[in-house]
Amino acid sequence: MSDEGLITVASAFSVRETIERLTAFAAAHGLNVFARIDHADGAAKVGMQLRPTELVLFGHPRGGTPLMQDRQTAGIDLPLKALAWEDADGKVWLTCIEATWIAERHSLGTASAQAVAAITVGVAAAMRAATS
Repeated sequence: MSDEGLITVASAFSVRETIERLTAFAAAHGLNVFARIDHADGAAKVGMQLRPTELVLFGHPRGGTPLMQDRQTAGIDLPLKALAWEDADGKVWLTCIEATWIAERHSLGTASAQAVAAITVGVAAAMRAATS
């Protein structure tokens, strides 16, 4: 499934396990996990219901800095984000922002093309590890 700028894949695991697998992949590959946000827990704290939904912010300065050197506004979309969520049918999905979308959104050029390509490959690998 793909929306503009997003790539979404089905997960064989629960929301929590999908995020656990993603953060383990990140750690094993020298990436930083900057934050983990449980949106359903936040909703519960204000008396609202939300199906399981967790966000993780991850990345590495080696990957993101070239994008910001090319155009600093790319920093608004960094670090990378991954959202694991459960739909109304109980199916779990993992959604990430596509690096090529970040490049298009910020009119990045050849100076960051290699980093965008590397991020694209890395996110695909992280998504596979987290969901299958």
